[in-house]
Amino acid sequence: MTKKNINEELILDGTKIQWHMDRVAQWERGERIAPVTIDMALTRACNYGCHFCYAMLQENDRSVINKEVITNFLEDSAEIGVKAISFVSDGESTISPAFIDGVKIGNSLGISMAVGTNGFVLTKSKLEEVMPHLTYIRINISAGEKKRYSEIMGVKESYFDRVIQNIKDMVEIKKRNNLSVTIGLQMVLMPEYADQVIPLAKLGKDLQPDYLIIKHCSDNEDGDLGVNYSAYEKIYGLLEQAESFSDENYKVKIKWSKIKSGENRSYSRCYGAPFMIQISGSGLVAPCGMLFNEKYKRYHIGNICEKRFKDIWKSEEYWEVMNHLASGQFDAKTMCGTLCLQHKVNEALDNHVKGVKRLEQITNKKIPHLNFI
Repeated sequence: MTKKNINEELILDGTKIQWHMDRVAQWERGERIAPVTIDMALTRACNYGCHFCYAMLQENDRSVINKEVITNFLEDSAEIGVKAISFVSDGESTISPAFIDGVKIGNSLGISMAVGTNGFVLTKSKLEEVMPHLTYIRINISAGEKKRYSEIMGVKESYFDRVIQNIKDMVEIKKRNNLSVTIGLQMVLMPEYADQVIPLAKLGKDLQPDYLIIKHCSDNEDGDLGVNYSAYEKIYGLLEQAESFSDENYKVKIKWSKIKSGENRSYSRCYGAPFMIQISGSGLVAPCGMLFNEKYKRYHIGNICEKRFKDIWKSEEYWEVMNHLASGQFDAKTMCGTLCLQHKVNEALDNHVKGVKRLEQITNKKIPHLNFI
């Protein structure tokens, strides 16, 4: 597949659940399904201080995910049928000593592996080692200018130069070795960062990753991050201008569906959690990152540092939580933060269950990153 085709077919604002109808059918029959995708961190620690970071709202008791823990977890995941694992959650996984081993082991077990990262520690030697084993690598970069990068992402201005060099090295390594890994940039957009939309789109055009995605900023149900969702509408013109920087090798994509939906949900029940769960860098297993904080202990299922994941997944506690989220006792409209991990999957499954738009298996079209739903 050429780079051009990847850009034409990447689904960056939607869900790929309809490529996994075997799992949907099992779920509809009431069977206990393995997640298709797991998002997780290898640590709660981070070397950045991003002002938009949701992780500050996710504090819970910490344990250390070492090489033994991640190896056991990956083996269990492969055994029960997990198809993809992305090292992206409530910490910077690349600073964990278990990161490179985790990517390699997961890949060797047939699991699609990916990482979302600030990219600071991924220097050329580490990239050479890890990139052949990744499906995608996504760099979180919410500014295109050095000074604003420093202000928004909470680091010294010199960090910007290092990250830009690391991105250049990624692009060069991919090209030289003809790797299939997709390289993406991601901007988490709060309305007050609007001045960086065009500089970042231009920077991406110079660096030539596969894509730049500009997405909303999620907030919790109490609005602690102070995201003004009504202010997004005022910068639609800027976002449309950013998309015009796309070419056959570089795609600028706006997550329009989430930016335009703001705080509103069309569904009350969370059906997506069994298909796509999240694990904290503390080892905590929960349906999603919005429920990591200690105040949501009712939804905490176990910890992979203390118990094998396959045993957690098989437990009555795991399925009691999953069934509760899908029941009338839970209302995602009032009991969840905005624009969660499972939002697009939830929309699709809710429409499917209600008969508004039934999901149908897609077999005649193959797309990249199929296992990251």
